[in-house]
Amino acid sequence: MARQIKSPDIEKNNFRNTYFSILGVLFIVILFIVLWNPLNLNRTVYVPLTPQAETTVNDNTHSSVVIDDGKVEMINGKPSTVTESSDIPEDEIVKDELDDIVDDKDNTVQYTIARGDTLHDILIRYNVNRNDIYQLTTKFKQLANLRIGQQISWTTDDNHNLQTFSWTISSNNIRIYEKSGDKFVESSETVESVPQNIVIKGDIKSSFVADARKNGLTSNEIGVITRALQWRLDFRRLQVGDKFSVVLTREMHGNRLSNSQLLGVRIKNGTKDYYAILADDGKYYDINANSLSQSFFRYPLAKQARVSSGFNPRRLHPVTGAITPHNGVDFAVSRGTPVLSVGNGEVVIAKYSGSAGNYIAIRHGRQYMTTYMHLDKILVKPGQQVKQGDKIGLSGNTGRSTGPHLHFELHINNKPVNPLTASLPISEGLTGKSKKAFLSKVKTISSQLDF
Repeated sequence: MARQIKSPDIEKNNFRNTYFSILGVLFIVILFIVLWNPLNLNRTVYVPLTPQAETTVNDNTHSSVVIDDGKVEMINGKPSTVTESSDIPEDEIVKDELDDIVDDKDNTVQYTIARGDTLHDILIRYNVNRNDIYQLTTKFKQLANLRIGQQISWTTDDNHNLQTFSWTISSNNIRIYEKSGDKFVESSETVESVPQNIVIKGDIKSSFVADARKNGLTSNEIGVITRALQWRLDFRRLQVGDKFSVVLTREMHGNRLSNSQLLGVRIKNGTKDYYAILADDGKYYDINANSLSQSFFRYPLAKQARVSSGFNPRRLHPVTGAITPHNGVDFAVSRGTPVLSVGNGEVVIAKYSGSAGNYIAIRHGRQYMTTYMHLDKILVKPGQQVKQGDKIGLSGNTGRSTGPHLHFELHINNKPVNPLTASLPISEGLTGKSKKAFLSKVKTISSQLDF
């Protein structure tokens, strides 16, 4: 049989057909990938960037983000686009003596129950070990009965493990929960306490903290005062000759101070007077029943943005497998997107800071701090006062980062918290009957605050 010999033209055409077929398949695959990512809504969460939007995120792998009347699904740790970055600045925020008070260096905290509080939320806010919170609240169901105005206190070790918890139900009924091994044991004190109304007055001779201590105020009482007035007064700017007057009630069990409660404070700074008076709802207001709090924006951007990486203090690094905390939220935004301050505050750091890239830290009052990383451009300077909504920078990809995004963190009492779910202060004054009752109380308290 004679061998069939293919024509060179036929072989050339076959090669051409195979080549274009492969190119066509590759084009279709690439087009599918490009189009599929934005359409895969199960892997993408869009958050409306308005101050009214409230979110709740569960700890499950698949968690729901509730926004107004809608809900979208978010897969924690599995964003549609993984942007790996290092979010640890080289520059530490310098602390002062007021930070030491707010930090509660002795690891003991006193707290007055306010409207809407739950024990779980309070302890989470102060970064108490979650396992201890679960044990305490699960075993002792009566702790769900906390009432407005009651006082609680607790002590932790340096690792935030709960050691003791005290609940003052009434002047002669205190429940104490102490950790014994891995469990908590309940006991009670029924010794009649002796309530004392105290008025403490003083002049500023060196600093508020030092002079308040010299005049008999405890660290916890000083902390309550600084937190109550943190949005109205910068305590570091008090000058020699300024004055303070404090009205409080203290309960003594024998020689031991069991509880104290700030009823009112007046601080005279130059020609201005600053007041904080305790209302029946457990919160402090000025003498006209106006709120002393400042509202925050939930998000540092003006338009919608995708959350590419959520808050996860126990995140497993996808490459090393090691636990690498992600102490903030990453928003997938293009380079040059305006970044806004979420609240009024003072810029404490604005510079390039190692792997965090161009980095801004803003102090809001005494308890709150926000940080913004990997910026393309910084538009503010250290020491500058900014207002809520001010443009402070442009997002970018500086530092150790594989893609343009904004890394945003919120710290409360110098501890990172999830900015999408954290409890933020609300600026609302008293109205109606509540305001009338409060103004009546102001008349009694303010007369005791005279210098």
